Amino acid sequence: MINNPPPNALSRRRFLQGAGVCMALPWLETPPFSNARSSAASSPVRMAFLYMPNGVFAPDWTPKGKDREFKLSPTLAPLEKLKSEILILSGLRNKNSLEGDGHYAKSAPFLTGCKIRRTGGRDIENGISVDQLAARERGSLTMLPSMELGTDGLWLAEDMGYTTLYGAHIAWRSASEPASKEIVPGLAFDRLFRDWRARTSPADKSVLDLVLAEARALRGKVSKYDGAKLDEYYTSVRELETRLERAAAGKPHAEIDASKRPADGIPADFNTHVDLMIDIIALAFQTDSTRILTFMMSNEVSGRNFSFLPDVKGAFHELSHHDNKKENQRQYALINKYYVSKFAALAEKLHSMREGECSVLDYSMILFGSGIRDGNAHEHNDLPIVVAGRAGGKWEAGRFLQFKNPTPLCNLYVSMLNNFGVATDTFSDSTGALIT
Repeated sequence: MINNPPPNALSRRRFLQGAGVCMALPWLETPPFSNARSSAASSPVRMAFLYMPNGVFAPDWTPKGKDREFKLSPTLAPLEKLKSEILILSGLRNKNSLEGDGHYAKSAPFLTGCKIRRTGGRDIENGISVDQLAARERGSLTMLPSMELGTDGLWLAEDMGYTTLYGAHIAWRSASEPASKEIVPGLAFDRLFRDWRARTSPADKSVLDLVLAEARALRGKVSKYDGAKLDEYYTSVRELETRLERAAAGKPHAEIDASKRPADGIPADFNTHVDLMIDIIALAFQTDSTRILTFMMSNEVSGRNFSFLPDVKGAFHELSHHDNKKENQRQYALINKYYVSKFAALAEKLHSMREGECSVLDYSMILFGSGIRDGNAHEHNDLPIVVAGRAGGKWEAGRFLQFKNPTPLCNLYVSMLNNFGVATDTFSDSTGALIT
């Protein structure tokens, strides 16, 4: 049962404003620009869900050891620097994903815990996802109630009796309404900084140029520490804008040429696409523009070719059905490791962003996982789940927690909702909080 908090207005934030631009600032210590946040107890908690399709090669996923005495597996090796900042969870199952097709019936319910209706048409049925429930209860506290990001668009078709819409969305506002995700990095960036309602922001001009006067004035009013922090923030925004322009032009390492910018703004290079989205997520959390975010790193049943990776010569979905062939398993595990490295990159960025005496990561719950355990067998038990961050000091990180198999995945969501400020003792098929 949800205990609704009292209504709150948008939290007081500091912004730089220009022609059609509203640029949120990171946490500052200098009064009156500070938000008076210096401890985990008083700082806002963020939650994000990063989804990887097609499962994992299980033998290379599972760590050795238990609790605090564990060794990362080959697939999880990119998290070595953050070993003390993560929770690796085993034994979790999404009960209502057991029936039906091996992929769609597991991806769509990943954050809802509900059984989907098998349909190739418009009579879709799922449930509200944990992120959208949090946005409904607490989204009014930030400029953006939530953000939904991805890299693959929606291609509507019917596959094994299911609409492929199920494989393209993990965020659901209701049983019949998936939350549309933004796949164009430039438009996701604009959501953070440009006020399109004003219709006065020149799209070809840097947001920093549009707030230059206010930025200069603020620089002279803050402490030396905050001044350096603002300089770093402005630089990161400027660099991201430049990278967005280059990527949209299809030449990530070329000079900017606006005349060659494709209409859809999708980077030609997948690795660049993911990296840009990771940086946008980090900025969104650093500036407290939103506290709720989902990133579907690829659609379910993704057939993306990963030959751009060393020693990989094939497509993800194809290699996930490895037929127990060692060469296919080796390449499958390398693709898993690639996705983990992107999750690690986001966690490292948030860990480097200071907020009072701690970091943005300390105040976050960043979940990475898949709705399938073993892609070859479409195994549904013991889902691959990792969470980075300390939930504002509400749980201890640096642990490999092994739960009795099967334990409801939604028990983890109950814990996350409570840590986020949404008081509840149930979500979908949960039996209680997982981490207290």
